[in-house]
Amino acid sequence: MNGTAGWGARLMNSSIAGMSPWIVFSLLVGPDRYELAAGLSLALAVVLVVVRHRPVFLEVAGLVFFAVLTVIGMIVPADTLRWLETYANEISNLTIAALAAASVTARAPLTTPYARKKVPREFWHTHDFLRANVVVTYAWALAFLVAAVAGLVGDLLLRDPDNLWTAWLIQACALITAMRFTEWYPSVPRPPVRSLLMPFVGLLIPMGVLVLIYDAAPRWFAVGLIVLGVVLARALRKEVVVAKQEGREP
Repeated sequence: MNGTAGWGARLMNSSIAGMSPWIVFSLLVGPDRYELAAGLSLALAVVLVVVRHRPVFLEVAGLVFFAVLTVIGMIVPADTLRWLETYANEISNLTIAALAAASVTARAPLTTPYARKKVPREFWHTHDFLRANVVVTYAWALAFLVAAVAGLVGDLLLRDPDNLWTAWLIQACALITAMRFTEWYPSVPRPPVRSLLMPFVGLLIPMGVLVLIYDAAPRWFAVGLIVLGVVLARALRKEVVVAKQEGREP
């Protein structure tokens, strides 16, 4: 129970929690899924604001943004709703990317309130603390920008809003990278760069399976993803065992 509570507290004190409504919407919205995506993202935003005694800007912005999207989805005509089902992904991703970039320009990076919950007050105005929040906030901005561009490629060039690569796999990889980077970059001492790749090892096998199921690439490519995932998983497992034996982190 204490472990679960500790994990929940760490998550709530991470900018990943504040970004979660935007992440859910980015990965879920699409044809016939606009109302579901907006509703779930709004519900998640409400929970974040209610649970936290002093909501931060990112969470309030998410609450307002997804409340507006939800209401719009309820009142617009069917043809406008179809347009939203196609392009709301890009609207949301570009909005949060712009908010992140603007917050850095205003010298108030979106990640700062979360970082302050993990760092003693005397470090809040140090160069390293400020720089870490600028870098991590820019990482989120870049991830959502990549997700927006991927969505636009699927919608405008491929004319396929549900394309497996542009609607899910590329966007998921970008956002998972940002989530991992959020935990990796501020760590002291900072883990090896290769540790950034660890989340993708768990993705390679299901990614290959999905590519096979949806015939989204040549069969040899899908099989290669699965094989690579198995090989890397075994290598990482071996490294973890060796690291534990040597009393160090992988």
